[in-house]
Amino acid sequence: MKITDDLFAYPWMDAAENNCNSYYLGGDAKMLIDPGLTSFFPILQKKLAKDGIEMKDIENVFFTHSHPDHFEAVEIFLDMDNVNIVMSKEETDFMDEVGIAFYPAFGLKTPEYRIDQFVGDGTVKIGGVAFEAFVSPGHSPGSLCLLWPEKKVLVSGDVIFNMNVGRSDFPGGDSALLKKSIEKISKLDVDYLLPGHMDIVVGKNEVAQNFEMVKKSVFPYL
Repeated sequence: MKITDDLFAYPWMDAAENNCNSYYLGGDAKMLIDPGLTSFFPILQKKLAKDGIEMKDIENVFFTHSHPDHFEAVEIFLDMDNVNIVMSKEETDFMDEVGIAFYPAFGLKTPEYRIDQFVGDGTVKIGGVAFEAFVSPGHSPGSLCLLWPEKKVLVSGDVIFNMNVGRSDFPGGDSALLKKSIEKISKLDVDYLLPGHMDIVVGKNEVAQNFEMVKKSVFPYL
């Protein structure tokens, strides 16, 4: 589903079809964000193809965090030498030490994986595009939010949703850190908020109002 030039969204519509929101950033980015569970990837692949996006058009795969519903399909890209796999070092360490246990807990086999590019706070070039990355702990220790300044697009993963936030009661979660992470990214200039679940938030005022609503109505319960 095309949102605007070079921005495509594949939201979680049906538990039998997918498991998290996935996104594709075109142009010089050529980046797939959070491909999800391996078993559902063929459905995502068909949806990408309907928008004219083939596997050869994916040169970067970006993970907001390592929870299975976002990360398991990393294994699909391991034999694709031309694909650059991106995640934070903090999240990779978490995956190796603690996050690995999430998979058998959900009846899944832990995937083999590699990370080709570690991303931390600051400006980062992925493909041919300069992004601003923000390590945003709280839902998981190394959750990444990614700002595409040119398009005013913020990928927030499971840090903040439309009118809600990601859980902080999983291993590695921390409510106080989650609130700090949300406060930090709430100051960014954003027209499109792309969360890991729930609806996209479109419009500068709407994004700002969503942050304020979350701070007022959700923060007291964290």
